[in-house]
Amino acid sequence: MNRRNVWETWSDKTAREAMKFCDGYKAFLDDAKTEREAVDAIIARAEKAGFIDIRSLIGGRKKLKKGDKVYCVWMNKTVAMFRIGDEPMENGINILGAHIDSPRTDVKQNPLYEDNGIAYLDTHYYGGIKKYQYVAMPLAIHGVIVKKDQTTVCLNIGEDPDDPVFFISDLLIHLAQDQMEKKASKVIEGEALDLVIGNRPLIIDSGSARAKEKNAARAKLTDGQRYALDVEKLEGENGKKLGGAVRKGILAILKDNYGVEEDDFISAEIEIVPAGRARDAGLDRSMILAYGQDDRVCAYPSLMAMVDTADITRTACCLLVDKEEIGSVGATGMRSRFFENMLAEVMNLTGTYSELALRRCLANSCMLSSDVNAAYDPQFASAFEKKNASFLGGGMAISKFTGARGKSGSNDANAEYLAHLREIFDEAGVVYHTAELGKVDVGGGGTIAYILALYGMNVIDSGVSVLNMHAPWEATSKADVYESYRGYCAFLSKASLRNI
Repeated sequence: MNRRNVWETWSDKTAREAMKFCDGYKAFLDDAKTEREAVDAIIARAEKAGFIDIRSLIGGRKKLKKGDKVYCVWMNKTVAMFRIGDEPMENGINILGAHIDSPRTDVKQNPLYEDNGIAYLDTHYYGGIKKYQYVAMPLAIHGVIVKKDQTTVCLNIGEDPDDPVFFISDLLIHLAQDQMEKKASKVIEGEALDLVIGNRPLIIDSGSARAKEKNAARAKLTDGQRYALDVEKLEGENGKKLGGAVRKGILAILKDNYGVEEDDFISAEIEIVPAGRARDAGLDRSMILAYGQDDRVCAYPSLMAMVDTADITRTACCLLVDKEEIGSVGATGMRSRFFENMLAEVMNLTGTYSELALRRCLANSCMLSSDVNAAYDPQFASAFEKKNASFLGGGMAISKFTGARGKSGSNDANAEYLAHLREIFDEAGVVYHTAELGKVDVGGGGTIAYILALYGMNVIDSGVSVLNMHAPWEATSKADVYESYRGYCAFLSKASLRNI
């Protein structure tokens, strides 16, 4: 089978369009380093394109009609967008589905401690990472702290050039003889991924400290300093000691700058991610190097295809979900009933809902599970079967099946569906190739495809090839990003169960 390099198929005009499209993608990556931030960035772009919140319609008299555009958000981490088409939804809809969570480390609920003059946040890694890759590099803090009164404090520290950054320490090479003998999975243990956040003690002049119970002396202190001293007093009365002056200094900063107290970590979702912006890579600027491209590199083209594709017959849906990296579990993962519930709401607003119609809609739908594949890496060629690998610059990568070894956990799409997609992509001039994830017995991976396939719909994986997948910095080809966008647009316009 002949493979084409996308760059060789494009005119100069198309290449310029791709570069411009990828500038928008890089901006999205910078705005969306967590799933909450991704939802905010998605909604901002959707509303600019005329999509409205479905909650404003539920319970009202207005019905949805052809051309109407709505979105729905669940728990600030998952979003579904719908563009109503001509055909009754009972005949099925066309779905682009991607995930917006990425591997990282999360801050625990009781995280702050001090050890020998260094303040730390205790963390628990999320998703499949090589733990040793997260040490000795600049990291940023993103997330939310929700206080008991439901006030939400948003954190984004480490991205602005004037911000401090954070890091996880590693052992210097001069003393690392034993460490260097360990397996890669043991070089850095999970409990050693604690974030260094400070080293400066809280210093209060001795007069104020001795007289801190007197109002005149306390009035000279900041709210944070008073809070830190009160914490010290309380811990002393309770006979426990969680740290010294450095920890108290961090508590004072949190109180003064963010209005946050230590107990507020209990109701926080704080993620530690690589600090820095998405960058062009290569002298030819043909690639993008950034955190979180698995799977935002498919989520963004899916979003923009949904925004830009008005010529549709079947209702179009873009489904962007959380928790894929840990098995699509939880209330915001694909295994939840969120999508099914929202589809029922949309059908109800078109005046076509019944339980049977919903079931028929799900079974008659077509879906592209927009997820990444592992790009062939010549430096690690032994992990790939070259004839069936995906390549940077090869266009959209289509995977008939994923899974591990004996296709465990796979969807495995029908040949008839693949033939239909070939017709669509070839007619639209989309460059694509087929791929598996590595050699048969080497490993494998999964996506959300098999979950949607449980409804009986036609589903296949298709997306962008990624180098350094799950590393703090992942690499993609701008050609593949734009070609996937073109493929997604063609799919929303042309996919139909009648042709399968």
